[in-house]
Amino acid sequence: MTAQPTTTVVLLFGGRSSEHSISCATAGGVLSAIDRDKYTVIPVGITREGAFTLQPDDADTFRLNPEAMPEVVDNGTRVHWPESAASRQLTVTDAEGTTRSLGDVDVVFPILHGPFGEDGTVQGLIELTGLPYVGNGVLASAMGMNKHFTKLALEAAGVAVAPWVTVSAQQWQRTPDVWRKRASSLGFPVFVKPARAGSSVGVTKVSSTEELDAAFATAFAEDSTALVEQAMTGREIECGVLSGRDGGETRVSVAGEIVVTGRDFYDFDAKYLDVSAAELICPAPLRDGELWQMQRTAARAFESIGGAGLARVDFFFDGTEFVVNEINTLPGFTPISMFPKCWAASGMSYPELIDELIELGLETVR
Repeated sequence: MTAQPTTTVVLLFGGRSSEHSISCATAGGVLSAIDRDKYTVIPVGITREGAFTLQPDDADTFRLNPEAMPEVVDNGTRVHWPESAASRQLTVTDAEGTTRSLGDVDVVFPILHGPFGEDGTVQGLIELTGLPYVGNGVLASAMGMNKHFTKLALEAAGVAVAPWVTVSAQQWQRTPDVWRKRASSLGFPVFVKPARAGSSVGVTKVSSTEELDAAFATAFAEDSTALVEQAMTGREIECGVLSGRDGGETRVSVAGEIVVTGRDFYDFDAKYLDVSAAELICPAPLRDGELWQMQRTAARAFESIGGAGLARVDFFFDGTEFVVNEINTLPGFTPISMFPKCWAASGMSYPELIDELIELGLETVR
């Protein structure tokens, strides 16, 4: 029997952001689960300096390990994108200077988190090549990455968000007293966070005016713009979103819930380094009417930014209203992350979810 041709997938990971290691861990999860009978994988790792390198097709190399976080090591190779939109051929130059073909590419699967990957920049690069790709386009990625503009879009769509104040680093430097007053007007506690970052990087919970200066310094180390957001009370609920197939309705998973123990909030360490700091419950206990309300709100949020492919929508739920905390257009995708856990609880396994995302990437018209 003649073997069926496989689909060639460029798995694009790493990147210049502070979430580099989390992207690598996501790559490890995908490499371990992708169906090798269906797909040929070209693992392209972006170093912290932004070099596109050919990496080993080895899940263990990029496995999440709190003691030694995975990283794209610059091995001297350089991957080159197609020379024009008329070609689908990737090439690589090895450390000795020899260039060879990696073959034609069917689809690019970017699993980059944070700036220079999740924010529309890499999506724009792939658009220029003309290659199909998984996930959100330039606009939705840029919108989802910027918390200020996400909130504006959600408010315009009638979706509830937490009250907030946005300030640039230059505004803070010019008139810090003005911004201390505006931040304090929201009422303490508040969260100070970078406008464009994920995985709770650069986020500080602030309980008094005296703590604001240090919190802004932490946020501005990640981005030139920061948000001060009123702390919301209630359960932390999340769900996965997928585009509909063949123009169908947006699909939303069952709910997951984060129960934080021993920390003020669900920070980077609780997400990735300390397994005892939080419990991920999926499916989360919600009444039928509450689940319907959450799913309807998640779909509306996704559609309000022009979402395509996938997203995770995070809420605070006070028992009456679902308030959107964030839309993550390229959520954590390790096998233990909330996005795949929610879809597994909805009947779609991790390998099936990878299949679905690739199929959506091949058919999506953005």
